[in-house]
Amino acid sequence: MTALIILSQLIIALGIYNVWLFRLNKETAWRGGDAKTMEEEFHTYGLSTTCMKIVGVVKVLMATFLIVGIWYPPFTTIGATIMAALMLAAVMMHMKVKDPVRKSIPAASLLLLSLIVACTNQG
Repeated sequence: MTALIILSQLIIALGIYNVWLFRLNKETAWRGGDAKTMEEEFHTYGLSTTCMKIVGVVKVLMATFLIVGIWYPPFTTIGATIMAALMLAAVMMHMKVKDPVRKSIPAASLLLLSLIVACTNQG
């Protein structure tokens, strides 16, 4: 079970790093509405560029907590719990703009993994 939790932590963290560090200004099939960049996506949701920057910093920080948590488990609970809240908000934003369900799949998947990690962590 421990190996599956660690794998989940890595999947969450690497997914967040990919989106926020490498694909921030790239078009993907998962962006809300007709947005082509992360900034456009946040504007589609009615959120500011400042909000986008804050969310990005928090997500990258929580992804880092999940990595650090492999060796120091107390970081895992914090990272997974806050990440779950952020992913729930992401799913809700997709619903707000009436995106097709498929656009919510990445956020919903990371939400589920984050909940599993948070609920099974012993740190």
